[in-house]
Amino acid sequence: MPGLELSRDFYAEVVRPAVADVPHSAALIGAGSEVLEFDTERSTDHDWGPRVVLFVAGELAGKVRQAVERALPPTFGGYPTVFGGRHGVEVAEPGGWFTRQLGFDPRREITPLDWLSAPWQRLAEVTSGEVFHDGLGALEEARAALRWYPGDLWRHVLAAQWRRLAQEEAFPGRCGEVGDDLGSALVTARLVRDVVRLALLMRRRYPPYSKWLGSGFARLSGSAELGDSLSAALAATDWRERERHLCRAYERVAALHNRLALTEPLESSTRCHHARPFQVIDAQRFADALTASITDPVVAGLPPVGSVDQFADSADLLTHPGRCRAVTRAVLNP
Repeated sequence: MPGLELSRDFYAEVVRPAVADVPHSAALIGAGSEVLEFDTERSTDHDWGPRVVLFVAGELAGKVRQAVERALPPTFGGYPTVFGGRHGVEVAEPGGWFTRQLGFDPRREITPLDWLSAPWQRLAEVTSGEVFHDGLGALEEARAALRWYPGDLWRHVLAAQWRRLAQEEAFPGRCGEVGDDLGSALVTARLVRDVVRLALLMRRRYPPYSKWLGSGFARLSGSAELGDSLSAALAATDWRERERHLCRAYERVAALHNRLALTEPLESSTRCHHARPFQVIDAQRFADALTASITDPVVAGLPPVGSVDQFADSADLLTHPGRCRAVTRAVLNP
């Protein structure tokens, strides 16, 4: 049984009756492959079972925990209700829970620092899953506010992603030209990752972390041809072949950029990198056009690095919202 379905039934049959007299909200959101619906039978081998995040006023948390613990059966739906050393009902106060997950409380005004310091994985976890009951009115409005970036911040993040392509798009050929085939393959893999993330961002999807990045991309409707080009670039054994498949991918995301109509249409065919014999899309054109289309002076004045996921790549940072916030603040205000 998918974890989301299991937890929905668990709330309805076990948790809700135990707290029926307490104002609360309940959901399956936050960490866990089942929240993003990526869970499989393999997911059940550890720290997996019926789960609910139960939101209550802070002064009621102790009482609610006791009521839940008294009501828990040993198993539900064929799975233990205690796993990983604890049961699967997390009792939390809404503001504290959101701040632990994201570094801020989205029920208040969300600032550019809030948006750009929140890792994509965390934004996906908070806006995915399912709300089972929102008696406090604490979840649906907050999730709606976080569903996607405001328009100018979306342009800013897209520009940063195009800029990442611009910085390395000529390198698979340059490495290959000097006989560094491993280097060419390594850069190609980085570019493929950036194109996948760009495609997700263009389709208003928060890119998940590496374990689920390909799975998230594969869920995009109409992504098969782009995926074929990217897979072929990774499988290629010659830099010219890698370049050919990458160029096909670049032209597809360039065409998608034009369909979004966030800027004036841009030429979507590849061309030589300056006077050198390497084919590129000249991704900086797209970054510049997106940046020029930003009207909010605060966003227009931000450094061109985008969100924390675009300038940092450490799990020990990206799984710690406080660190993300501190680093992003330092980057935005050097």
